[in-house]
Amino acid sequence: MSDKNLTRVDIFISGGGLAGLAAAAAFAHAGFSVLLADPSPPPPEDTDGEDLRSTAFLGPSRDLLERTGLWDRLAPHAVRLDALRIVDTEGWPPEIRETRVFQPQELGQETFGWNLPNALTRREMVANLARQPGVELAWGTGFRSLLTRTTEARVTLTDGRRVAARLVIAADGRDSPVREAAGIGATTRRYGQKVFAFNATHPAAHGNVSTEVYNDGGAFTTVPLPDIDGRPASAIVWMNAGPRAAALAAMEPAAFDAEMTARACGLLGPMERTGRLGQWPVVTRTADRLTAERVALVAEAAHVLPPIGAQGLNTSLHDIALLCDLARDAPATLGTAAHLEDYDRRRARDIALRARIIDLYNRICQSGEPPIQALRRAGLRTVHDTPPLRRTVMQAGLGRR
Repeated sequence: MSDKNLTRVDIFISGGGLAGLAAAAAFAHAGFSVLLADPSPPPPEDTDGEDLRSTAFLGPSRDLLERTGLWDRLAPHAVRLDALRIVDTEGWPPEIRETRVFQPQELGQETFGWNLPNALTRREMVANLARQPGVELAWGTGFRSLLTRTTEARVTLTDGRRVAARLVIAADGRDSPVREAAGIGATTRRYGQKVFAFNATHPAAHGNVSTEVYNDGGAFTTVPLPDIDGRPASAIVWMNAGPRAAALAAMEPAAFDAEMTARACGLLGPMERTGRLGQWPVVTRTADRLTAERVALVAEAAHVLPPIGAQGLNTSLHDIALLCDLARDAPATLGTAAHLEDYDRRRARDIALRARIIDLYNRICQSGEPPIQALRRAGLRTVHDTPPLRRTVMQAGLGRR
């Protein structure tokens, strides 16, 4: 391949979602040049109607955003998560059998995390990166092909542009084209579930408490949001078996709201959905390995987890933080076999362990079988009511190193 008209950068990133943008910010802050490409158009200024999900950023994720200059832009929009309430139920309408509340103060933390709408976060990330030297965001341009050498990778984009990079980062989603081009397989476990993501208003204040309500089909989670039209509001993440999800999605708004209120056990009063309903299949998918020659996988290109315990994007930001820290500490090793082997060795075990735990937890939580439900309640009591175990589980969930 000729070097004529070849763009040279330290880092090429495929994917302009939250993970890709966070990676661009981290590596730019560490002094590396970055080219990020994504086939979608740039995020609009008006975030209405965009990504309906929100993300609870835990402490280590906030640390990464803070050191890259992103947190100052995001903090004014964030809602604190000052407690986590777990509610176990059975039957329909659900009847509450156990309730436990976990407090961050026990770990010496003021809060568990900060919740932010994904569309707003992405918009602010793009605005921040636009001011960074050495960063190019190529919107409307996707990844086409990859050729690697021991010294660099050559990438061809969908507009014909060619890029030479010391490291290629795949942050391009669960069906990552870079992962496929690098010859890395992935293992997928399915649950027959779908997850709804949307916002809802309710008369009772959420009090900055996130609540997970377990019943047949999976978790129903409320995560605090700022008020919407003067009413208390929460982001809703609601998992159901496929047929149940299809039936709910076909309901008229009033019937859907009544089912939602019942599923939440009326804890926040009568609930009303606002905006459209997003839905996705629930899977666990893990890449067979995290690296190939001059290529590193991060975020959903490396791992897709059921939406439980805010582990998805926070696990992704762990990937990015480590990959960047290793390069910052030894810039000459960027993209080398030593850099990538260290990354794979230090992340693969944590990812595999989290995937196994969340897989098991989701299977237990979606079960409607009385013995499994009894086991779930016993587990909740044991974890919460045994202080050393409670603190260990909370610490692991927060992802502190």
